[in-house]
Amino acid sequence: MSSARGEYIQPWWTYWLHNFPHINLRFQPIDNTFQPEDANYQQSLIFLGCVAAAGLGLNLLCLAIYLSCLCCCRKEEEEESKRPNSCCVTWSAVAAGLITCVAVGVGFYGNSETNDGVYQLTYSLYNANHTLGGVDSLVTGTMGSMKSGLQMHLARLDEIFATRGDYVQTLQFMQQMADNVIKQLLGLPDWEDAKVDLAAIADQTAHVEYYRWLMYLLLLIVDLIICLLACLGLAKQSRWLLTTMMVFGVLTLVLSWTSLGADLATAVGTSDFCECPDKFILSQTKTFIGADIVHYYMYCNQTLANPFQQPLTIFQRSLTTMQIQIQGLLQFAVPLFPTAERDLLGIQHLLNSSEASLHQLTALLDCRGLNKDYLDAMVGVCYDGVEGLLYLCLFSTLAACAFTVMLCAIPRAWRQMACRERDYDDIDEEDPFNPRARRIGSQNPNLTNMHSFCSYSSSMGSQSSLHRPTPALTNAPMSEYMNHTALFGGNPRYENVPLIGRGSPPPSVRWVPEAKSFL
Repeated sequence: MSSARGEYIQPWWTYWLHNFPHINLRFQPIDNTFQPEDANYQQSLIFLGCVAAAGLGLNLLCLAIYLSCLCCCRKEEEEESKRPNSCCVTWSAVAAGLITCVAVGVGFYGNSETNDGVYQLTYSLYNANHTLGGVDSLVTGTMGSMKSGLQMHLARLDEIFATRGDYVQTLQFMQQMADNVIKQLLGLPDWEDAKVDLAAIADQTAHVEYYRWLMYLLLLIVDLIICLLACLGLAKQSRWLLTTMMVFGVLTLVLSWTSLGADLATAVGTSDFCECPDKFILSQTKTFIGADIVHYYMYCNQTLANPFQQPLTIFQRSLTTMQIQIQGLLQFAVPLFPTAERDLLGIQHLLNSSEASLHQLTALLDCRGLNKDYLDAMVGVCYDGVEGLLYLCLFSTLAACAFTVMLCAIPRAWRQMACRERDYDDIDEEDPFNPRARRIGSQNPNLTNMHSFCSYSSSMGSQSSLHRPTPALTNAPMSEYMNHTALFGGNPRYENVPLIGRGSPPPSVRWVPEAKSFL
């Protein structure tokens, strides 16, 4: 890839969100350039949250109107009108459950994507901070060794070579080279401010993201639990459970619209940044880093000159010159001044370590490392981060729809339960087909004194074991019918009504009458 700018391609969803209408609280359109410190731009993001708040108010108003109509309108009592309503409640509960499951799945995916994007951002910031810290450490260490260690050795050598003017002149030349190296290192940007800013941004971002991820995880679990308990309450027809879930459903509905507004505002603001991130970065770093350096690291193009090439080249040449001078002194001065060997070897070791630091510094200042961190951060924010926020917006919308359907179904189910209880209380207890009367008859202790219409031995299967009761021609009242039916199982559907009062055996036993002679 020829350039880093070609590697970063703005995704279509950030372009779409960037073109959202940006309107302040005075309903005036403003520029959609990312300006987080501008009051009008902040109002445009707050306006998106107000739109979500308006949607919440409209949703609650529709629910209030629906509940008012449900309470004021009377239902028909016919059986034909009951079945469709029960079916409507059932399908509403099924729809709410399915929508909630889909919303929770989408929410988990969006939460994970957003977390991955923010993690990639913080990881890149920490890497860049480590790179800048390494540069600052190398520059500080090299300057310290040149100022303290080299000057100490040169001062002792100056005393040793006091009688040789040419050697003293060589030492002065080396001091000039050391001052030149320090000058070039001082010309490098002070990365301390940038390092502190990156570390603070990364720490704050990671801290906020952790609590955001945790809150969304709890919200997803609460949504799923509320939906399951609401369906359980509808199935068990538990009034207290339905009432509790209705209260929590309203709270969850408010949270869904609130999260929708926050996610939408965050997604639009992040998309504005992703539209043209270099301008914002240039405006934030112009106080301590030059624009040419920022461009060098953001684009990392071969056509751009390395702003550190000249000072690094001078640094390298100065070290090479000093090493040549030390080699000459070791070769010619040590035989004459043996005590100078220790200081000359110390200077040589210092120059070797400085050269190693130079190579490390050259590698760290190369644009490829920081440019990779920059691109990874942009991909994490503009791709995974914004995409995850869009999925979270979808989750909030689906959750709001699901809980709206649930809040519409619970009052209707409540009213159906009230109608069933009222119809149950209106049944005549003396009605023989009333299940309550059958239970009362089966639990009446006076029924134990009633005699059986037939008795037969379980061990004898012949007809002689059956004793025909004395027939009685009486008009059995309905209470006697209920007592007899209660005695034989309490279910009048399986009794032959004309046989009541005639001493007939149970239907399960076949009785054959004795043959009579007419002679």
